[in-house]
Amino acid sequence: MSLKAHEYQLRKIFSSDFDFTIPHYQRPYAWETEQALQLLDDLEDALERDLQDPYFLGSLVLVKPEDSDPAADVIDGQQRLTTLSILFSVLRDLSTDAETAKVLADMVLEPGVALDGILPKPRLKLRHQDAAFFEKYVQTPGKLQELMALTDQALGTDSQRALRDNTKALWERLASWTDPRRNELASLARVRTMLVAVSTPNITSAHRIFSVMNARGLDLTPADVFKAQVVGKIKAEQQETYAKVWEDAEQDLGRTDFADLFLHLRMIVSKVRGQRELLIEFPQQVLQGYLKADRAADFIDQLLLPYSQAYGHLLSQDYDESHPQWRRVNGWLKRLTQLDNNDWRPAALWALRNHADDPVFLDEFLSKLERLAASMLIRRSYTTPRVTRYAELLKQLDDQALGLDAPAFELMPEEMSVTLARLDDELYLVRPVRKYVLLRLDELLANQPGVTYDHKIISVEHVLPQNPSDNSEWVQNFTKEERDRWTHRLGNLLLLNRARNSAAQNYDFQTKKAKYFTTSSGSAAFALTTQVLTHDEWTPMVIEARQQSLTTMLAKAWRLN
Repeated sequence: MSLKAHEYQLRKIFSSDFDFTIPHYQRPYAWETEQALQLLDDLEDALERDLQDPYFLGSLVLVKPEDSDPAADVIDGQQRLTTLSILFSVLRDLSTDAETAKVLADMVLEPGVALDGILPKPRLKLRHQDAAFFEKYVQTPGKLQELMALTDQALGTDSQRALRDNTKALWERLASWTDPRRNELASLARVRTMLVAVSTPNITSAHRIFSVMNARGLDLTPADVFKAQVVGKIKAEQQETYAKVWEDAEQDLGRTDFADLFLHLRMIVSKVRGQRELLIEFPQQVLQGYLKADRAADFIDQLLLPYSQAYGHLLSQDYDESHPQWRRVNGWLKRLTQLDNNDWRPAALWALRNHADDPVFLDEFLSKLERLAASMLIRRSYTTPRVTRYAELLKQLDDQALGLDAPAFELMPEEMSVTLARLDDELYLVRPVRKYVLLRLDELLANQPGVTYDHKIISVEHVLPQNPSDNSEWVQNFTKEERDRWTHRLGNLLLLNRARNSAAQNYDFQTKKAKYFTTSSGSAAFALTTQVLTHDEWTPMVIEARQQSLTTMLAKAWRLN
């Protein structure tokens, strides 16, 4: 593998030394006006400082096999190159000097030679969906006013809307400048502004240069690299179709969740804990089998698409609520997504993908998965044993004879015992656990499986306060030893839909019920809190009884006895 990196002035970047193409597998142009104006602000700041030092604008990552060949596929830097092209086009059309306008025009559109029959050619060619639009309205001189007048209905893609909006934003800012000031900016951009162009001969080496990407761009993710590898192996006449299918799946999930999907797919296929970067392991453990067998399209059709659809259901819990069985499936997913880790997701995705039309199976499967996940949460199993357990479960799930009886689902007697002991201990002091357990209890008390709340704040609160005043009833009703024993245990906790109030936390019980544990209408937002309101006093005996009742309820739900 050969990597080369050179600094270039923008006048060299936008010259015949480079013939930039945005490959069809790349994401669309997506910078918003905030990012476009930030780029202009950066250049304006450099202009204000009036320094003669070069101004570094970031980096490009290119696939460019030969130095002598200007052809370069843009792997990272599309957003910056496109926005710079818009900037030079705006400066071009605003210029009152013909010579300056010609220099700027040539940076955007390589001039042809009419005598030789050579037509002008864009310095930057966008993806197929937007290339003609970009050339017509941005790269061709005198067309920006038409572009800015286009309505949303006249624009075919989000990328075209971004091109129009960013042109408007830059035009409105620069139109208020004087012509000499705009010329100073153009000179700074052409001569003193630098980009580092990092070239690599093939896409598979792209991960080596992620560290040089500019943080202000929409950074390339491993999913983008995998897209290039997969779509590039599909028959040429089908590549555009599959690129669109890939992009639609990414748009449906959102860029962040789509990127996470590849972590889960690696686990589902390999069934081993990841030990190296996804960029290295995913091609080795997942893609290689498809690409070597010339089955790149099957990777999209049989793996990526079904699992992206399953992931959409997992994230949105949007199965048909009119059917009780599907409502239960949504309930389990809502519970699981409240966990403080995502390690359970590959197993859940396996079930949602392979039993997509069987809510009875999914109900039982997710019930078992939630029990296992909750126990590991409460026992504070750290990442390695947690992931190893789920990996073993995935291996067993591939054995059709095991199915829902996979041994990895089951809790060993010691695991059940430790889970119960942790529930009976000072639960409040374990921040990641306390809210999950209390929300689980609340839905059990309310008899509303999978209930969720819209409250912006859900806080875990004490009934017996942590620091009661010396003259309070709390000190009269509880010895110091009793306060030390019960303050942070489950029996003394409830949920509130408000932020903590340091004064109210120390109210005596009756005042606390009236002013802190209820809403303005006199009711409580949570079943767990309503339970507390039924008591006329709060004593060690009340807490002990409640502790026993609540832990028994959880032990029954999670089958811990």
